[in-house]
Amino acid sequence: MTSAMTSTNMMRWTLLALVPGLVLLAWYFGTGILLNIVTASVAALVAEALMLRLRGKSITVLRDTLMDGSALLTGVLLGLALPPLLPFWMVMLAAVFALVFGKHLYGGLGHNLFNPAMVGFAVLILSFPLAMSQWPPPSQITPPLSTVEVIKAKWHTRDARADYDGVTRATPLDAWKFRQDASTTSDEFFTDPVQAANWQPWLHINLAFLVGGLCLLYLGVIPWQTPLSMLLVLGGLALLFQDGGSASSLGAPAFHLMSGATMLAAFFIITDPVTCPTLPTGLLLFGAGVAGITFIIRSIGAYPEGIAFGVLLMNACSPLIDYLLAPKNNMGEQP
Repeated sequence: MTSAMTSTNMMRWTLLALVPGLVLLAWYFGTGILLNIVTASVAALVAEALMLRLRGKSITVLRDTLMDGSALLTGVLLGLALPPLLPFWMVMLAAVFALVFGKHLYGGLGHNLFNPAMVGFAVLILSFPLAMSQWPPPSQITPPLSTVEVIKAKWHTRDARADYDGVTRATPLDAWKFRQDASTTSDEFFTDPVQAANWQPWLHINLAFLVGGLCLLYLGVIPWQTPLSMLLVLGGLALLFQDGGSASSLGAPAFHLMSGATMLAAFFIITDPVTCPTLPTGLLLFGAGVAGITFIIRSIGAYPEGIAFGVLLMNACSPLIDYLLAPKNNMGEQP
């Protein structure tokens, strides 16, 4: 990061770099993605303002904090990560938890231990796993806005389930994780027309986030160590356990790297300077740890996607990593 890059500028560049992936997500999955982003962003800004007032901050601090872009970025990241048909109240719940329990209970921006967006995401995936698995098929033929609004306005998941069933399909990670045919090989996601058609949009979306992330690297907004180590370790583990694409394979490297939220996490989530280690070696360990936990959960865990848990667990390890890697004086003590 260049010395002239302020926190506000970092937030703005990051928001701009998210646009290519945002556009493709909306293109393939419809207006629900845009509704998620608007809902989560508004809820995040309102929660930010209320918490600042409860903490006794002045109007000037309130204005400056709302304008720095951190709460907005949290809302946008949540909106991109959540299923497009998720009810509005769940999206708002995630945003409120992200700002209150992921940020302000630790003292606000710069003091939080955990990535706020991942706190909000984890609350929903643990509380409402069925609703969090309901994604529409990736095509430009998505439900009309009126239908999406009806589904998202449901206040009980049982009421929305009938609506989900008619317009949702398993994501590639879900399909691979819970495949019924034990003889299914990972190569079928590249060769089988149905599986390939389901996976290719995620390939394009991840490539779009990769482009945005490379722009941030070029501008010096994010460090290179975390995304590089995450992608290398995730791809390396997949290659090691691919087993020639047999039924016992844990997934091909390209499948792991270009499915789910891999590139979004690598360049926009784990690069949060507040919740990751400060030293370059620590960043390498952090990215590798996120990749390892993600691969384990995707392969043998209970959930098809493990990025949020990987991020939060490594967030908890960041202070220890900094402590162990910090330079020590001749007495073996930290200065």
